[in-house]
Amino acid sequence: MFLAINEIRHNRLRYALVVLVILLIAYLVFFLAGLSNGLARENRSAIDSWKADEIVLSDDSNGTLAMSSLDPTQVSAIRATYKATLSQRSAVVEKDADASGSDDSSQKIDASLLGIASDGFLSPAVSDGRMFASDGEAVVDSTLASRYGVRLGDGLVVARSGGRTVKVVGFTKDAQLSVAPVVYMSSATLAGLFSAGSESSNAAAGSHGMAASGDATTSDGAVNAVVVRGTVRHAPSNVAVSSISDFIDDLPGYRAQVLTFGLMIGFLIGIAAMVVGVFIYVLTLQKRAVFGVMKAQGMSDSFLGRSIVAQTMILSLVGVLAGAVGTWGTSLALPDAVPYRADPVVIALSGALLIASALMAALFSVSAMSRIDPVEAIG
Repeated sequence: MFLAINEIRHNRLRYALVVLVILLIAYLVFFLAGLSNGLARENRSAIDSWKADEIVLSDDSNGTLAMSSLDPTQVSAIRATYKATLSQRSAVVEKDADASGSDDSSQKIDASLLGIASDGFLSPAVSDGRMFASDGEAVVDSTLASRYGVRLGDGLVVARSGGRTVKVVGFTKDAQLSVAPVVYMSSATLAGLFSAGSESSNAAAGSHGMAASGDATTSDGAVNAVVVRGTVRHAPSNVAVSSISDFIDDLPGYRAQVLTFGLMIGFLIGIAAMVVGVFIYVLTLQKRAVFGVMKAQGMSDSFLGRSIVAQTMILSLVGVLAGAVGTWGTSLALPDAVPYRADPVVIALSGALLIASALMAALFSVSAMSRIDPVEAIG
């Protein structure tokens, strides 16, 4: 360690370049990890808040919530430790300018409308305001406030519902589904938004009286899913029971997104290992005569090898820590619209992999040093 530190101190510029390369790669790895985690949370945060174990969908839904429809007979036949019905519909909403007294044109928002029981375990934790208590009220994701300026008491006009609105009475944090903010309301409110007479009623009714793709609740009381805490003890044969983890993996685009970011981060770590390994290897070859003199003076290969490994450890650690600090600083300056969410565990694991891969690459330099003949090196 003493030899490694002294050598770095006497060749500061040379080793500063190595640290800079590690810093830039670490910064990119950490930033991509934060983006990956942020995008994943925007796909699944509402599901995570349910703290559920299984979900029951119709067997012809292909694991997709919007494509599922369960009738009351199927729901009542499901036996589980704890169960709650869930209705869902994707819709475009915007602030009711007339109700809010604003002349500004409101921005249209892609949202996921969820119909639940206000006293069930699917009920979100309200961070501001209160839980919905009557028809026409809703609790919405807090991003509607931070990104779109929605406030308590505002009305949200639901597109293709004949101008019907819901009143925002509360906000909840981390409630997004498939990258869309969630609007929680009672199942009766959701059914009323798209009941007969709305612009989409003709699309909501099929030849069997069931909801079309994406419909939440139909006139016959069908729901999209039954969410279960614990285990499903009995279910009819015409439904599909999935674990929550499998259900999340089947969210449109979720698995491909996670795998893409994972491969990118993995390749970056591999590139970092090769770059650091090449740098240390070249520096080792440049010090061939120095290592020859040290060996002639009686220094063992193990001592010199430990010096190379220690040197690589110091350079990698400094570069990784600097990259983490740089990523943290960048995250403070990012706008709220950027889906960045740093996970300390992921950052720590990524940093550890970067350091470990650099140390493994340094072993090639140790091998090259051990083959140096003092007589030939000194000349």
